[in-house]
Amino acid sequence: MFDHHKEEEGGDIQELMLRYHNLKYGRANAYIEEDDFERIIEHLDEKDEMNEAIEAADMALEQYPFSALLMIKKADLLLATRKYKEALALLNTASLYDHKDMNLFILKTDAFLALDQPENAIVMLQEALHLFEGTERTEVLFELADVYDDHEAFDKVFDCLQLVLEEDPTNEEALYKICFWTDFTGRNEESIRLHERIINEQPYCALAWFNLAAAYQGLKLHEKAIDAYQYAIVIDEKFDYAYRNMGDAYLRLRKYREAIEALEKVLELSRPEDVIYEAIGHCYHRMKNFAQARFHYKKAAHLNSEDSRLFQKIAATYMQEEQWELAIKQLENAIRINKHINEYNILIGECYMNLSQFKEAAAHFVTVVKNKPKQIAGWEYLIKCLVQNKQLDAALEQTELAYMSTSGKVIFIFYRSAILFMMGKSSEGLLQLEMGLAKSGKLLKKFIKFYPEIVQDAKVIELIGQYKKGKKS
Repeated sequence: MFDHHKEEEGGDIQELMLRYHNLKYGRANAYIEEDDFERIIEHLDEKDEMNEAIEAADMALEQYPFSALLMIKKADLLLATRKYKEALALLNTASLYDHKDMNLFILKTDAFLALDQPENAIVMLQEALHLFEGTERTEVLFELADVYDDHEAFDKVFDCLQLVLEEDPTNEEALYKICFWTDFTGRNEESIRLHERIINEQPYCALAWFNLAAAYQGLKLHEKAIDAYQYAIVIDEKFDYAYRNMGDAYLRLRKYREAIEALEKVLELSRPEDVIYEAIGHCYHRMKNFAQARFHYKKAAHLNSEDSRLFQKIAATYMQEEQWELAIKQLENAIRINKHINEYNILIGECYMNLSQFKEAAAHFVTVVKNKPKQIAGWEYLIKCLVQNKQLDAALEQTELAYMSTSGKVIFIFYRSAILFMMGKSSEGLLQLEMGLAKSGKLLKKFIKFYPEIVQDAKVIELIGQYKKGKKS
């Protein structure tokens, strides 16, 4: 079925364009009204015939030299062609004839920002606030907020949005935006007071309840946040972001069952997201339900197969169940995606150690050491692996390399001492232990954990006793 209105409008613009071309080329002494010139300019602009549109605006201004409307139209075109100074000059002229046209302020703002003069835009818009009321004043406040954002005066953005909501408490755009800026500026207490006032006036405003909850959450008052989110959900039972944030609040309170219930509601109401499946998996993981945790981590990995952390989390569930081979497969996936994360090599090395496949384990720990030679962890795992495989000479050699590579970390003196005792070299072991205690007695517990049998050696016990006695005195 034909749209007769569009057809009439299309015919009308064609007739207008014909009259315009007749006037332009001197074929007829045509008269075109101001409003019709506006339509001609808009038509050429929509067709991306920018130069033609500017030419039409010039012709229009020859006929109507005092038309603020046509000046503003031309200034808009000049801005689009990056003639910012010309545009600003024309807008200043237009303001002499109509100083309360909202487009005038919006385009002047664009010009000032393009000329890197945000201060001028701010002064102009602050003055404009006194000229307007109601929706127009709200529009100026939003424009001012955008300029403050561009100028990185973020607290001022919050102030503008607060003014909008004080005048128009249910303005959705302001309610959406102020939630972000509350979090960004940390002005949670002010947001709480503002939204409590809004709720007193508009108790069924779901967004106001949501923002109140988010502000409580920003202050880590998770119980109060949950109460407010529940009000938002009662008002709007399909408010998926309220369920999402409520799930996060429950999670932080370690109320994992409630968190799962809220997050499952998010999946029901919106498109599946990897972060939601991951969060549900985390809850099940904390509840030690590793099968369900794994199921949800896999769902997340299916949606985001390039996130190596998800494969590491799947592996962690297998490791909890001592399913080392399955864990290794998942860690290999993680390493394929991101081979620079040392933790993956450490975990896969641990799995191989639990399978008594020490050669494979050592290879992964060597990779860690090569990647980060100054970090302790890789060296520790490599030394422990060699000790478990009874390669004591190699382990002793690694303690020397580790000590030098980590700029003399004392823990490796203790490991050297323990390995010397394991090799039956008690005298050398005692000397190393004495040296370690002199440098850092705090590491004694790690020494004993590394080699628990050492507490059966009388000389070691005597040396430790002397150290503790000396420390007290």
